Amino acid sequence: MEEELQTTELDRIKILLNATFHGGAWHGPSVLENVKDIKPKTAGNRQKNIHTIAELVYHITTWRIFALKKIQGDIEFVIKTEKQNWGNLKEIDEFEWETLQMELTLSHDELMSALDDKDDSFLVEIVPGAEYDFYTLLHGIIHHDLYHNGQIAILKKSAPKASKFDDDDDLRTTSYFEDEY
Repeated sequence: MEEELQTTELDRIKILLNATFHGGAWHGPSVLENVKDIKPKTAGNRQKNIHTIAELVYHITTWRIFALKKIQGDIEFVIKTEKQNWGNLKEIDEFEWETLQMELTLSHDELMSALDDKDDSFLVEIVPGAEYDFYTLLHGIIHHDLYHNGQIAILKKSAPKASKFDDDDDLRTTSYFEDEY
């Protein structure tokens, strides 16, 4: 008789966190899969009066940090202001966009590491300074990621198409176009 694989509830939550973030989720592209090919200009593009992709990435990171701080027992950590929640992002250049993506990945890695020494009993503990448990918080992070990942996908699709001249390889400077202009 084959031995069945025993998986704890926390293990299943970690699998969902990783699938939502890194990939392999049933629903389609993960957060990282969705943002990996976005250019800084698209990440910072403000459509009407809604949050930019860069602001959404900052926001996702902020709430992962919130969860991490709560797992570490920080009762005082709260997100009170718009700036704390969405950042104060102006022009998004290559450096800023890479930094936002790096911080996003780091926040995920730190969250997952903080869960390494936990077991299922941790899930019923009340989050410091809150009225809900860690089971609710961790599932909330998954749902939050998916919600904002959908927004990112829509913004990405509806962003103005970049000109072929927006790339680093500015085609206007090649000899191919010299005679045409």
